[in-house]
Amino acid sequence: MSDYSFITKWHFDASIDDVWDELYHASRWPTWWKAVVSVEELSKGDELGVGGVKLFTWRTALPYKLSFEMRATRIEPPHIIEGEAYGELDGHGRWTLSEKDGGTAVQYEWNVKATKPWMRVLSPIARPAFQWNHDVVMRWGEESLRRRLEDKKVRA
Repeated sequence: MSDYSFITKWHFDASIDDVWDELYHASRWPTWWKAVVSVEELSKGDELGVGGVKLFTWRTALPYKLSFEMRATRIEPPHIIEGEAYGELDGHGRWTLSEKDGGTAVQYEWNVKATKPWMRVLSPIARPAFQWNHDVVMRWGEESLRRRLEDKKVRA
């Protein structure tokens, strides 16, 4: 009952390269995504970052934070960023970007298991709240990235 599968879809009126630039550079996320408290690079990986590990700390709409490490397992610019999470969440995430309707379609797949004991215990009854919380965090990301991309367009 502590396993979760989420699919988030966004669309931006921006080039795939601009969207990729923001998502690929996760160390910048705390400057624009209010749910991201910090991103700390623990190891670099290869020239694209495959094998690299980052420690993410997230704040949520509910009164708790989550931290987990993410190891990049696949990076194919400007289309795919994939990784394995471990820590307070264990699982797999994948960003997929594609050109669509004159802009960029983004899909994020997040398949995780909660490892915090209190989350595992509450999961059977709190599942709807945890799903709502994930949706809010992702909506914050979409809204913030949209503003960031629009600002970038105005400055160009």
